[in-house]
Amino acid sequence: MSIFTIDEVRKTFTNGEVKEEILKGVNLSLQEGEVTALTGASGSGKSTLLTIAAGLQSASDGQVIFEGENLTAMKPEHVRKIRAGKFGFVFQFAHLVTFLTVEEQLLLMLDVSGSKLNKQERKREIDKMLKLVEMDHRKTAYPTSLSGGEKQRVAIARAIIHQPKILFADEPTASLDSKRSKDVMALIRDLTRKLNIAALVVTHDEEMLSFADKIIKMSDGQIVQKI
Repeated sequence: MSIFTIDEVRKTFTNGEVKEEILKGVNLSLQEGEVTALTGASGSGKSTLLTIAAGLQSASDGQVIFEGENLTAMKPEHVRKIRAGKFGFVFQFAHLVTFLTVEEQLLLMLDVSGSKLNKQERKREIDKMLKLVEMDHRKTAYPTSLSGGEKQRVAIARAIIHQPKILFADEPTASLDSKRSKDVMALIRDLTRKLNIAALVVTHDEEMLSFADKIIKMSDGQIVQKI
């Protein structure tokens, strides 16, 4: 079912007297258990759309509806609360905290998200999540000892340890080689289905599109193709 809807979203930036419309009335919906890939040339507006969808910046016009609520009409503190508790994020680089172990990275996310789990429950959830991403054997390791692919696996685990409704991923494979890229995208696809969450993945790599349930192509601030 549809859990997230972008309705006629527009984004305009003003530089002096010059106005540039980055998004031009975009419509999009996300379904539980599905990966939606957002693709297009550099400057097409795909990353801007993702950041607006995720509540990281505001739209100039239109609505972003999540679980029946209009995020664009909410106070910033309410949006931040939803973002921390119900959204998960993966970026091009893992951005792991260098002085925390793999296990501690996930514990930190549980704290940030406001998790109500007790200490024993947190340990069980972390062990289960690290097993899902095949990193349970590295839970006491620090980021400096991890490969690029391992770091992204930890980043994915961190992004969904608090059981978000939506996973936003902005070029999650751009810093990886072809094999590791496919491994990471397969992991995102499998976890999306297993945990019944919705995933919106921005990618410029056409090889990664085979892992998506839906493909949305953007050009010049508009959706030009849906597959």
